[in-house]
Amino acid sequence: MTPRLWAAVWAAFAVLATFVPARSSERRARGSLLPKRGSARVGLVFDVGGRGDKSFNDAAYLGVARAEEELGIEASYLEPGTTEDREAALRLFAARGFDLVIGVGFIFSSDIDAVARAYPRTHFAGIDYAPGPAGIPPNVAALAFREEEGSFLVGAVAGLMSQTHHVGFVGGMTGPLVRKFEYGYAAGVRTACPACVVHAAYAGPTPDAFRDPAKGKALANAQIAAGSDVIYHASGATGHGVFEAAAEAHIMAIGVDADQHDEMPEAVITSMIKRADVAVFDVVKTTLAGRFQGGMNVFGLKEAGVDYVHEGPHASRLPMDVKRKVEELRAAVVEQRISASAP
Repeated sequence: MTPRLWAAVWAAFAVLATFVPARSSERRARGSLLPKRGSARVGLVFDVGGRGDKSFNDAAYLGVARAEEELGIEASYLEPGTTEDREAALRLFAARGFDLVIGVGFIFSSDIDAVARAYPRTHFAGIDYAPGPAGIPPNVAALAFREEEGSFLVGAVAGLMSQTHHVGFVGGMTGPLVRKFEYGYAAGVRTACPACVVHAAYAGPTPDAFRDPAKGKALANAQIAAGSDVIYHASGATGHGVFEAAAEAHIMAIGVDADQHDEMPEAVITSMIKRADVAVFDVVKTTLAGRFQGGMNVFGLKEAGVDYVHEGPHASRLPMDVKRKVEELRAAVVEQRISASAP
């Protein structure tokens, strides 16, 4: 091992103390930092909010957990203590020879690029990865979603169910990715209800905007005061504050990334589902089969990569005529007869 590589390994271990360790009661379910030799090894680094966010991080975890159960991999997880620790966490897994290293969230993109170029024989995957000016390294699988398409469907739900013709959107960190949620939602609202007004606000310009429930609640209350009776959030843990405001005002809320009904049953009428679990499981499976494919991998309605909760008890408040209309719009988006992303 070269002096430079030794330095990288020791630097990674030095920052490990700043990471949030797995709880002992979850150790078996969540993997450990020392998987057994002989198994394929997959390392997952969580985004802001970490495991238990009932959203995107949990969906990514479920994909790896499924791979543990069905494919027999050994999984390890890290939750960076601060946003500055992302690259170090990725580098730790790469330096220890993991077969696949996964970063959750678009803010990992430049970190994945840096580590992937330093470890060209290691496979990496980035959920919501955004290519930089130099392009995607060949050992990186970029897992992206057409969030605007799933958001279009819940926007149509909001437009069809609003009684006031005012609906809201609360985003987390300002930027192109979350704008896709807003634009898709607004397009769906206006397709279903041309007279509806969409009120949109964001929690802030940094990753901390995804973990500020108090700010989410304040933004939602302002939209409720403006007349909104349905609010959709794309803001990670900040969205819990949106749900609280909706429940207190007796209006409707829409979750994001995963089925968030249980977080606030009295308010959440549906959720936009982003199948990060499917994308993660697929990249693990292809890596194990020796068919890892670098480059962009995009999941939308056609690929069943996004959807919304429209069946079962968690969709019980959606009238049949609303679901029928939304299914018509789904077909129109898939067939490209309607744009799901018009701002």
